[in-house]
Order: sequence, then C-alpha cells, then structure tokens
Amino acid sequence: MADITAPTTSHWIRSLWKSYKVWIVSGLILATIALLSPAQALESVNFIIASLSHTGVFLVLAVLTTAWAMATGADNLIARVFVGSPILMIVLAALAGGLSPFCSCGVIPLIAALLAMGVPLSAVMAFWLASPVMDPTMFLLTTGVLGAEFAVAKTLAAISLGLAGGFAAYALAGTAALSNPLREGIGNGGCGGAKIRAPKPVVWRFWHEEERRAKFRKEAISTGLFLGQWLVLAFLLESLMLAYIPADTITAVLGGEGIAPIALATVIGVPAYLNGYAALPLVGGLIEQGMAPGAGLAFLVAGGVTSLPAAIAVWALVKPKVFALYLALSLSGAFTIGLLFQGWTML
Repeated sequence: MADITAPTTSHWIRSLWKSYKVWIVSGLILATIALLSPAQALESVNFIIASLSHTGVFLVLAVLTTAWAMATGADNLIARVFVGSPILMIVLAALAGGLSPFCSCGVIPLIAALLAMGVPLSAVMAFWLASPVMDPTMFLLTTGVLGAEFAVAKTLAAISLGLAGGFAAYALAGTAALSNPLREGIGNGGCGGAKIRAPKPVVWRFWHEEERRAKFRKEAISTGLFLGQWLVLAFLLESLMLAYIPADTITAVLGGEGIAPIALATVIGVPAYLNGYAALPLVGGLIEQGMAPGAGLAFLVAGGVTSLPAAIAVWALVKPKVFALYLALSLSGAFTIGLLFQGWTML
C-alpha cells in the first residue's frame, strides 16, 4: 500500500514553484530564446553577467544593510514615529517611510495595526505612500542601476508623496468618508503590529550575540537570493527589450518634453510593474532607448505604490472611499513628481 503521508508529485511541484518561481520563469524564458535564437540567448547571458558585475557593489551593500537592520532590530524604531501631534506624525511618518527599512512580513499588516490602534489616518497614509517607493536597499540599487541623481530624486519623491498624502488626509479628517477606515474584521496587524505595540530595544553591536549573528547571516542569504532572482529576470528582460523593441518606438511613445509621456507612464505603471527591484533595469533600458526621465520616475513611483498586488492588499484592508483616496493620491502624486523631475533634467 502506498504511503499516504508521502508528499505527492503535485505537492512537490507546487512547493518547487513557490520557492523558485522567479528562477524558473527566467530559465524558461532563456531556454525559449535559446531554441529560437541561440546567438541572442548567449548575448542575453553576457548582458546579465555584465549588468550584475556593474551593480555588484551596490547589491552587496544593499544585502548587508538589510541584514544589519534585521539583526540589530533597527526596524523597531518605526514605533517612535507615531507619537506626538498629528502634524509631527505626518512629517516623521513620511521620512520613516522613505528612509527606513521595515520588516519582511510587509507594510500591510503594519498599517492594519496602526489603524486598529487609533493612529490618525493622516500619519498612516504618509507612511503608506512613502514606504513602497524607497528604502535603503532600494536607494543603493537605484544608484547602481540608474545613477545617484535618480536615486536622490526617487527618495525625495517618496518623502514628498508621503507628505502630500498625509496632509491631504489630515485636511479631510473631519469628513465621514475617512472615519473608521478599516473594513470590518481586520485584525491588529500580527507580526507587523508587534513592533508598534511593544517595540524592542535596538542592539547596535549585534555581533556580540550569537542569535543576532545567526539572524544577520540568515537575512543576508535570503535577501541576496531574493534580490538576485529579480535582478536576473529584470536584466534578462532588459536584454530582450533592447534587442527587439526599436528605440524609435520608445521615443515616440514615452519620449519628448510634453505631459503625455509622463501621464502614460503613470497609468501603465500600475499593471506593468513587476517588482521594485526588477523595475529598475527595465526603466534604465527604456531611458537608454529614449524614454523621458520624468516618465521613468513617474512609472517607478506609480508602480511601486499602486501595483496590482499592493492595490489588492489595500482594497482588502480599508473601506472603498479610503482606497479611492489612496489611489487618487498615488497617481496624481506620481504624475506631478514626474513633471517636476522632467523639468529639473531640462535645466
């Protein structure tokens, strides 16, 4: 008789797909290209290697920064942001969202905890809008892929978007639409909320404790693999984009000095955005082919905040009117930021 406790083939396949789906997708794409055009497959492999070498230093720094934040417990500092006057909370929340790393269980549970604990929606909105756009890891990789000027602009965009959204929510705080923003039955935030309810002290010299050294190693490995898989896929797609999409087409659709390319990039950033780290090489390739820099920044900001996975999570968390405000602030903010950056690059 077969052992009913043994894992089935379908279970093994699902487990394999869940753990390695990005690597599998990259392998399948490369294998398909190898069958259709061996020369392009070799060129794509060389492109991936060269691109990873170019960004290697920034990738290592990003991995070490994330591991350090987790090992020291520096992400617990986020709890100190949500105290004080509403105006101060908005400013600090926007800064924290744009500059600080947050726990790997995601920002959505953290937001649920903040709202459930009665933190004003204005401060939560500021953090919510800024946090997906930029963090130390993203800053380092953006510098390596798109340059320091773009990284600084994206950081300022994250903070500005958080401030604008926070003060907009503050101005509307007295309306019925923004009262009780959470849907019925939403919990208190789980592991993300624990950092707010009972923040732990930060241990800067983490290497003195074996448990924290082990956590540093674990986070470094997991973060390195996570970033590596997305960058490999992104560089692969970039190599194919450069090979098969005419530069004239990109210039005609997303280039130029008008507002139309920026508006289009803002809109398509929602469904086309894959992952914050994967989007960087793709935007870099598009800019090389003629995409307006302002359109590139608008794409990254709009996609980061309102990508389909993030939007679905927000929809499940808050009431429709709050979601509509979140969406309107995200898209209008990304568009405005794109316009401002485009004007700056033309000076």
